[in-house]
Amino acid sequence: MIDQSSSIAAVSTTVELARQQWEEGFRRFQSEASDRRSRRRLWEQVEVLTDELRRRVGATYTLAELASHYRAADAWAVSAVGERSTSPGWERSVSTATDAAFHLYARGARDYRP
Repeated sequence: MIDQSSSIAAVSTTVELARQQWEEGFRRFQSEASDRRSRRRLWEQVEVLTDELRRRVGATYTLAELASHYRAADAWAVSAVGERSTSPGWERSVSTATDAAFHLYARGARDYRP
């Protein structure tokens, strides 16, 4: 028999760890976007990744569901940005843009709390 409280705690820990990574990535994003040359590239990437999140996660989701998509995001994020990016050097910032996109998208979760 699976202890339901242990399962809930594990999900909660996974979500909190993901949110910490997203928040740190968003801080990096804000710092890097303060540079005029990087701003356009970063926002373009976040828009591409947000579109991909909408397609993969949908409009109604929980933070746990979003965090489960985050586990595989490295592969699909690079692919999505690589296919649609018009800015050179996107490879250097795709990880930061991924975390920022998840951070911003998390705000739409049914169970989001700041």
